[in-house]
Amino acid sequence: MHAKRLIAAFGVVMFISVIVYGNLFLLCSNTGYAIRAQSQSGYLQQYSLGRGNIFDCNFRQLTNVEPRYIALASPGDDSYTALFSAVSGNKQKELFQAAQAGKPFLIELDYPISISGIWQFEDTQRYLDTPIAQHLIGYLNGDGDGVSGVERLFNEELKGGGTVEQVNFATTASGMLLTNQQPKTVSTQGTGLGVMLTIDSAMQRICEGIGADNIEQGAIVVMETATGRIKAAVSLPSYTPTDVASHIQNNDSALLNQYISGYNVGSVFKPVLAAAALQTTIDTNATYICKGWESINGHIYRCAHGTAHGEVDMQRALEVSCNCYFLNLGLQLGAKDVYDIASLMGFGSTTALGGGYTANSGNLPNPDELTDLGQLASVSFGQGKLLATPIQITAATNVFANEGVYVSPTLIEAQVNGYTKEITKSYYNPQRVQAIPQQDAEIMRKMLVSVVENGLATGAKPSSHGAGGKTGTAQTGRKNANGDELYDAWFTGFYPAENPKYTVTVLMDSTTRSGEEAAYIFAKICNALSYCVEE
Repeated sequence: MHAKRLIAAFGVVMFISVIVYGNLFLLCSNTGYAIRAQSQSGYLQQYSLGRGNIFDCNFRQLTNVEPRYIALASPGDDSYTALFSAVSGNKQKELFQAAQAGKPFLIELDYPISISGIWQFEDTQRYLDTPIAQHLIGYLNGDGDGVSGVERLFNEELKGGGTVEQVNFATTASGMLLTNQQPKTVSTQGTGLGVMLTIDSAMQRICEGIGADNIEQGAIVVMETATGRIKAAVSLPSYTPTDVASHIQNNDSALLNQYISGYNVGSVFKPVLAAAALQTTIDTNATYICKGWESINGHIYRCAHGTAHGEVDMQRALEVSCNCYFLNLGLQLGAKDVYDIASLMGFGSTTALGGGYTANSGNLPNPDELTDLGQLASVSFGQGKLLATPIQITAATNVFANEGVYVSPTLIEAQVNGYTKEITKSYYNPQRVQAIPQQDAEIMRKMLVSVVENGLATGAKPSSHGAGGKTGTAQTGRKNANGDELYDAWFTGFYPAENPKYTVTVLMDSTTRSGEEAAYIFAKICNALSYCVEE
């Protein structure tokens, strides 16, 4: 009897268990139940960054332009295997890890696909496949926060500035996607806040292309003469904003923003001294006999390659870039006059570029340092402790093209509403200073045109409209692996020669090439921009 009772009790327990497990199975697999329980099995996943955009001066979008594709995958079904062919590298690892979580997930594809049972959504990638102005725009970290450039400077404003895209989908209780209910996208508009730059994307692309073909390491700056707005700012080498880690691992210079960094200046500083002399009683028409070298306090200073230029006046000294002439001119001017005009033209001060964005101050020896005749002599032809950024050199040269008025450069134009295309807060507020008299600026403009027409910089002459400017080949004290001396090679000038519209600076950093070669790059830029001056 006792055994029969145990058997009967066991049978009852088994019967109840079968009923319970059967019901559980029905609950897990029945989509009707799942639909009625959607509030417990619905998911909302974000697939867009929702970050405000960065624009050029014409409201052309520089971010979130090109498409990217997102797939909604469900672990345990055929979609997992099918998706593996549509992703590569780290994304395959990401796909594998997401599949282990046991619930549907989003994965970015390498290309759009058409596979039955896989839901696909189109979004935009933050940066262009061929990046533009990446040193200015900057890049993001893995959390979507700005790390450098405008992305970092305006991180809080850009966060939430764009439209957030999410996908809403439902699953069975077991975590499988409901097969009879299509996932829906949900769009939530952001604040619209974005940032407008002064650069023109067409000019930027032109200069990036010329730079990539001609400069291994350096910078190009194109500034609008009358306004100080920078229309192109290129730093070379370029980098990939979506693969910053590789540049860090390679310890290369790609992440360095060259146009806001300080470099040895060389002979592009000589026009500054010439302009200072025009405001004194110094006879700038007087001639000087260059024998190729000068001795100051027992130290020998030489012209390039020890060339003896013979009898030169100021104009000819600029044309042939005579170090000895300008060394003597600096000694005549004295420490205070050299310092005063250089500081008035932007040397030695941090350059505010709008919206809190700044360029390095470089280095201008103070008047006490310049009382040392050796330092004064060196600075007078652009050497010694003198350092400047390509943007500073551009702004200083612009004085000669802009009737003697120094206009502080601008790179960040405004805060904008990306939805309405309206400026909500302007950052354009340039400093304007009459650095030299207008008549002196006109004399300097003509002298610099003569440098291109008759001097070392004939290679800078564009195909039309003419130009003016100055070469510079600055010693750095460094050598390459072959023992060759490395220079900072410059050309800075304005275009066209009459009524200049743009001031352009070319820098080749740590190169065995010369300023004369930088002049050829300047000419290419002017030729490419000729459509702008012919409008």
